[in-house]
Amino acid sequence: GSSDSKHPLVVKILDSVRGSPAPNVPVKLYKAAADGSWELLNTKKTTEYGEIHELTTEEQFVEGVYRVEFDTSSYWKGLGLSPFHEYADVVFTANDSGHRHYTIAALLSPFSYSTTAVVSDPQE
Repeated sequence: GSSDSKHPLVVKILDSVRGSPAPNVPVKLYKAAADGSWELLNTKKTTEYGEIHELTTEEQFVEGVYRVEFDTSSYWKGLGLSPFHEYADVVFTANDSGHRHYTIAALLSPFSYSTTAVVSDPQE
């Protein structure tokens, strides 16, 4: 929505076991470098609402290939569970046809995860 107009990338994580937002999940944002390596841009934890709005800025979020990595293992271990995955990640191309806003949502359980993206029309 308009409240996120200054945040080009929003992450939301839901815990499908508890039916609630997943707080305090470490999330890393990487950008692909020319040599194929990943450059770490930022690390944040989700809020009590399972969200992160400040992973990047309009100026930093230029055209390129990005990776959002969710540290699902530490989240589940913090709840006393032994998860299958060490992490979940989403790799995507951003802003290749105009500047857009992206929301990446992840639905987590200890043995599975799914993700979806909501992408705006290009911004002027």
